[in-house]
Amino acid sequence: MPAIPPRSIIQLMTSDEIQGRPADGDTFRHSYSRDKAQLVRRLARIEGQVRGIARMIEREEYCVDILQQTSALRAAVDSLAILVLEDHVTGCVRTAAEHGDAERYVDEVVDVVRRTLGRPVRSTPRAS
Repeated sequence: MPAIPPRSIIQLMTSDEIQGRPADGDTFRHSYSRDKAQLVRRLARIEGQVRGIARMIEREEYCVDILQQTSALRAAVDSLAILVLEDHVTGCVRTAAEHGDAERYVDEVVDVVRRTLGRPVRSTPRAS
């Protein structure tokens, strides 16, 4: 299963920070906010899948059946990650681009995708 990115990658920015102004407490609405209920429902299903796999192990069910369920779990987590990534790119990154701060966000997305795919993160930002 892909590792969760470090906390420094997942930052809550204010709308003023995105626009380069000092923060005054007005928090930026993350793009996934509009899909939050759907994401929470998916997470509840994923949680149920994990509990189901645990029960299978406790009952000492056939290894291949457990492996099939772990594959389904991985697919569910990947699907959730894609939804959040799509929302981030179409919302947060687009907003940053509109305010002249796209490069940092694009580099951040590329690094998260590389980590998810098990590839090393670039040591230096790419040249513009």
